[in-house]
Amino acid sequence: MTTPDRRILFVHAHPDDETIGNGTTMAKYVAEGAQVTLVTCTAGEEGEVLVPELEHLAVHHDDALGPHRVKELRDAMAVLGVTDFRFLGGEGHFRDSGMKWAEDGTATAADETRHDTFWSADLTVASDLLVAIIREVRPQVMVTYDQFGNYGHPDHVQAHRVATYASALAAVRSYRPDLGEPWQVAKFYWSAMAKSQLAEGIRHLRAAGDTTTFEGWDPDNLPWGSDDHELDAVIDGNDYVDAKMDAMRAHATQIALDGPFFALSNNLGNEVWGAEHYRLAQGQRGPVGPDGLETDLFAGL
Repeated sequence: MTTPDRRILFVHAHPDDETIGNGTTMAKYVAEGAQVTLVTCTAGEEGEVLVPELEHLAVHHDDALGPHRVKELRDAMAVLGVTDFRFLGGEGHFRDSGMKWAEDGTATAADETRHDTFWSADLTVASDLLVAIIREVRPQVMVTYDQFGNYGHPDHVQAHRVATYASALAAVRSYRPDLGEPWQVAKFYWSAMAKSQLAEGIRHLRAAGDTTTFEGWDPDNLPWGSDDHELDAVIDGNDYVDAKMDAMRAHATQIALDGPFFALSNNLGNEVWGAEHYRLAQGQRGPVGPDGLETDLFAGL
């Protein structure tokens, strides 16, 4: 398969998720000439605002965070070079569902959820919106979260469900022909944070005297992440770490410049953010590198 023929589709829950999890992967494939498409399922209206002068945008004040995060996403995609990015059903179609932290350090659904949230959406209705995009873009590769949404956020879990169902429906010849010609996604991946990678970062921070970043986290017993034996692919994005960091800065209301992400970057740089890991959920593994992992999500196609 020639590079211009490569098409990859990422499905994410909120603006900033794509950059944190797949920023170097997206930038790398864009730079190589592949077609990169991002579908974001909500505008992140319920997110915490980390910039004091913008606190008035928060849901408990003006409830105007969504449009601001749309702009942040636009700015981040300009940095990564992604030109095809859309919202599922259109901007504002599904609202951020919110969340709360569970005692075990994972996220879970909030006690009360509005009727117009993504978490409350009918699975088939939401999936049909993505079926139409899949049949339009015709990606060989799709990427989303695992069944737990990587850390439990209900919108991440719903994005997993919608992407998985839509991928299956899009391939059925007789299903909703009005949504386009059928298309079979060849490889479907779950984005993954390697526990070993995160643990190494935390240990380096502690060794450098930083005891507040990831406070309370035990590197040997992390609340979420993937063990090394679960991983199937790693993308070496060392050449695109600076772009990823700049894209993260674009999501200023969500990612504090003095927070854990940049603390890791300042202490470890490419060691933490240069490599992005994936688990293969559908399709055949392609050729692997010396560490037993694919180094290209299109491997074998």
